[in-house]
Amino acid sequence: MNKKLLLRILPILVGGMLGYGYYYFIGCQSGTCAITSNPYISTAYGAFTGLIFAIPTKKKKSEESEKNEQNQNN
Repeated sequence: MNKKLLLRILPILVGGMLGYGYYYFIGCQSGTCAITSNPYISTAYGAFTGLIFAIPTKKKKSEESEKNEQNQNN
């Protein structure tokens, strides 16, 4: 269970760190850029991007369920 939780949280944390890193190293000097001029917003955008990667898309079918489906079709 801890491994599943880590796999869900880790991309969000990495995304937040990359978002802050983008603000810190690249950022907007003039302050007119909506996302990169504020560290909180750029961190939130990075964390949201990490959240997108953390959400599972499909559940893998187990071999047993595939065999059951094949038997039902025959």
